[in-house]
Amino acid sequence: MKKYIQVYNYYKKLIETKQLKQGDRLPSVRTATQILSVSKTTIQNAYFALQADGYVVASPKSGYYVTEQKEIVQKFNDSKAEDNKILFDFKSGGADTDSFDIKLWQRYIKSALRQHERLLTYGDVQGEYDLRLALSEYIRAKRNVTASPDRIVVGAGIQSLLSILCSLISQRDTVSFPNKSFVRGMTLFSDYGFNVKTRDKDSKIIYVSPSHMTSYGDVMPLKRRIEMTKYTEKHNSLIIEDDFDSDFIYQNKSIPSLYALTGCDNVVYIGSFSNVLIPGIRISFMVLTQELSDKFSANKHKYSQTSSKTEQIALCQYIRDGHINAQTRKVKKHYTTKAKQLYDYLKHELPSAEVNLSDNGLQVLLKCKFNKTINIFESNNISLNVVSYENNVLKISLTPSAVRNEDLHKGAEILASILE
Repeated sequence: MKKYIQVYNYYKKLIETKQLKQGDRLPSVRTATQILSVSKTTIQNAYFALQADGYVVASPKSGYYVTEQKEIVQKFNDSKAEDNKILFDFKSGGADTDSFDIKLWQRYIKSALRQHERLLTYGDVQGEYDLRLALSEYIRAKRNVTASPDRIVVGAGIQSLLSILCSLISQRDTVSFPNKSFVRGMTLFSDYGFNVKTRDKDSKIIYVSPSHMTSYGDVMPLKRRIEMTKYTEKHNSLIIEDDFDSDFIYQNKSIPSLYALTGCDNVVYIGSFSNVLIPGIRISFMVLTQELSDKFSANKHKYSQTSSKTEQIALCQYIRDGHINAQTRKVKKHYTTKAKQLYDYLKHELPSAEVNLSDNGLQVLLKCKFNKTINIFESNNISLNVVSYENNVLKISLTPSAVRNEDLHKGAEILASILE
């Protein structure tokens, strides 16, 4: 293949993949010869070919610019994407605009940014100490989880913390998950060489999310929690307690954490603020056992902090000023009210369907006869979680947290019309 064709294909690909967009200027002939280590003639022939095929246009004494023609294709594709845009998100569990006072959070971020000297250095690998101290007090009061700041590790999301945990566990034993919906966690442990199973009580590591056992919000009852703690203690197993959604137990009173029930010797406790605040604030934490904490301290130099130092400083003061408790009450009421409204509407409009609220009060579970294709939901701008669809019986889980209040009734109306 001639060299100028190789150069032509190189820039053509950059344009077609939108790495070079309409109006972007290609490197000058002289610069391109230096970048690609080819002759001036090769570059000129490639640019002439791009111009002939409509990818670029030459501007006298200025250079070559990506043309509008390729953008027309993109606009057409965008319009098609707009037709299939999800307007009623009953799946993601995201936040809506009324759930969080973003202006208040901005004030805390601005306050953190004024700490100039502190921001000139890299953050603590384990997480900012003042935040870990605030977290220690918060989880003791909220979940009866007693742990010193030295045993708390902060990270950007559960995945980054699980990665650290996997590296700290030297024995690559079996790890059990509640079901196959925990895809990311199962994949991570598998990548680290663990033997991953589901619902295996004899595994050496038990991963469990007691306040959100399934994608449709089942909560582990107290009796089962006590049984699990006794069994794992007897068999010297490690429990990883992901306390996801513990703040949102609606139909039941808050149940003690496994960590509190065991006395913490064989439990790694994990928590996150993504649901209480908003998903864009990626701060999670884990409380290690003393043995794993000592191992982490000895190997600190091998890790890096993934969570924003600025956000950690802001969250620390946000917690200390009492806003986290007020926000928890607000968002709990907000999301459970929306789920109840959706439940009441579907219960009324679909009398032949089996409609229930989940244990945690955040999801609506629906079972009904159905003889259409699943893609009809997306065609009507609705996303939802299909639990199963067999023998013309459909089971779905609906999480309305991301749907705006003003859109909830319309979304429920369209959903009911599809299901009836």
